[in-house]
Amino acid sequence: MSNTIDQSFIKDYASDVHAVFQRQGGFLRQTVRTKDNVVGLSSTFQKVGKGTATTKARHGVVTPMNQSHTPVECTLEDFYAGDWVDKLDEAKTNIDERMAIADGGAWALGRKVDDQILTQLDATASGAVSWTVTSAATVRNAMIEMLEALDNADVPDDGQRYVLLTPRAWSMAETVQQFSSSDYVKAGDMSFTQSNRTMGRWKFWRGAFWGHHTGLPGKGTAAAKVFAWHKNAIGYATGKHAGNVAGNGPVSADITWHGDRAAHFVNHMMSGGAALIDDTGVIEGNLDDTAAIPTS
Repeated sequence: MSNTIDQSFIKDYASDVHAVFQRQGGFLRQTVRTKDNVVGLSSTFQKVGKGTATTKARHGVVTPMNQSHTPVECTLEDFYAGDWVDKLDEAKTNIDERMAIADGGAWALGRKVDDQILTQLDATASGAVSWTVTSAATVRNAMIEMLEALDNADVPDDGQRYVLLTPRAWSMAETVQQFSSSDYVKAGDMSFTQSNRTMGRWKFWRGAFWGHHTGLPGKGTAAAKVFAWHKNAIGYATGKHAGNVAGNGPVSADITWHGDRAAHFVNHMMSGGAALIDDTGVIEGNLDDTAAIPTS
């Protein structure tokens, strides 16, 4: 047998990891600005300020807009998710151990990406909407106020807005007729036609994509937070892979045989970081996540 067969195995394995990461390993990365293949410890996202149009006299000089340019640095961190696969254990199980480890590593890294993005969302200081959750009507008003706050901040209503709720807040939102009825929401966005929880699938309502997540700050407490933001308000950068590992996406994989352990060590790794680019593009909401779901 060719002595290079192990290289083929490593590359095929890395392909599995990349596919799982994109499919299930966290779904907030698609909701922010991204920059891939960064070489170095950090990357920079550019923030350009507003311009003002002016008049001029005939043959006069045009007044420059003097738009501000602010570089926002994003520091990358290295993350690893590895595990051992004992050679003899592989002969004693009827499961696909390779894919089991791929699932675990991809999910771990995906959760880390979501955690980094949520940390930056939680860093906003642009103001908060206090939710009253005593009835479907007050929940509806709180949801609308989240979008109104984005409008007041001149955040574009261009189909790139996102709102993330806790599971309890999502259940409360489902009691709102305008959010859950086919009279207001197209059939493809109805809860019973799709799973909104893991596949990065969102409900589109009032110009924003709505979803829910178990990693929001304060979930399950009386001081839970939910967020509304524009895609360009948050950035996420991923680093370029080292030359000795296999992988073409944000996640790379390395499989090493350890003879003294009679086992392979299967390692997944990535470099990534999130940054708050524009504080005015993120709105925080506060609610009692222990409250009962409204019945009317």
